[in-house]
Amino acid sequence: MRPATLLGEGQVEAQKAALADANVTVAIVDAQLSPVQQRNLERAWGCKVIDRTGLILDIFGERARTREGSLQVELAHLEYQRSRLVRSWTHLERQRGGFGFLGGPGETQIEADRRLIGERIVRLKRDLEHVRRTRHLHRAARQRVPFPVIALVGYTNAGKSTLFNALTGAGVVARDQLFATLDPTMRALRLPSGRRAILSDTVGFISELPTELVAAFRATLEEVAEADVILHVRDISHPDSAAQRADVLAVLDGMVADGMLDEAWPARAIEVLNKADLLGGIAQVPARDGAVAVSAVTGEGLPALLAAIDARISEGMDVAEYAISHDDGARLAWLYQHGEVLARDDADDGIHVRVRLLPADRARFERA
Repeated sequence: MRPATLLGEGQVEAQKAALADANVTVAIVDAQLSPVQQRNLERAWGCKVIDRTGLILDIFGERARTREGSLQVELAHLEYQRSRLVRSWTHLERQRGGFGFLGGPGETQIEADRRLIGERIVRLKRDLEHVRRTRHLHRAARQRVPFPVIALVGYTNAGKSTLFNALTGAGVVARDQLFATLDPTMRALRLPSGRRAILSDTVGFISELPTELVAAFRATLEEVAEADVILHVRDISHPDSAAQRADVLAVLDGMVADGMLDEAWPARAIEVLNKADLLGGIAQVPARDGAVAVSAVTGEGLPALLAAIDARISEGMDVAEYAISHDDGARLAWLYQHGEVLARDDADDGIHVRVRLLPADRARFERA
């Protein structure tokens, strides 16, 4: 490997001939290139060269829809481009004159461009912080009427959005392509127990995620950190499914190291082996402890997944018993709406119920 071009001299020449024969105008290198390597390869091959990071940023830029997603993409782009101004501009040798009596050589164009990019990055980070505060307020509002939050995570194109639609009946964009979902989406979900929950679809993970995106898309992972249940969706039909699983776990472990996620997150995670239809059905999926095989396309296995989610939520709930007077229908209705009534006895002295509640709901009921 040559530091100047990443590839060896023979490889550079061989690729140059292949690119010329195919009239290629843009070459994509599946590696992270330094600005110098990118510039040298462009000179050697006579075409535009994009590295892995640049390609992912371009895809993200095309798919972002919400203001938050657009801000995050622009921030990542600018941080990536700031180190590459030397190869992107042709007027860098120019200088701007000094100001008035100060004299001096003035500011070179590249210095001015870097300054402008730096100022824009500061503004974007300020805007993103405002978005995060707004999301925090929304999350706090949900906690005041606390429904369990279920977050979908997984490698890109694992079928998270298709599963999201199958479980909620939503119309979230679901395509057979990388990063079809960039902006977090939430919908209500009714579980077999009758309790309501909130399902959150998140951006897909990828191996060797560019450092610019790890920082810029931090807010999109906050829903995972706050989730009561984490569904790790895997494309079990993919030949590299095991490697993709390891990449997702590495990102989640990185969130633990950054203090974004608690170390006990595996206890509230369920592994979902999706795309079972491509293997001939859930019966053909190799069994894995604690995992649930499903097909988001055909619906096979979804009832078992919902039951597993219900059971996982119940593990973190309290069981309490209350005596409610016959004329206090509002309190009884509240328990049915926010909890799971396990037993009920309509006696002469009142209604005795045994109910399973989230700790926050139990506290609210007992304070009222």
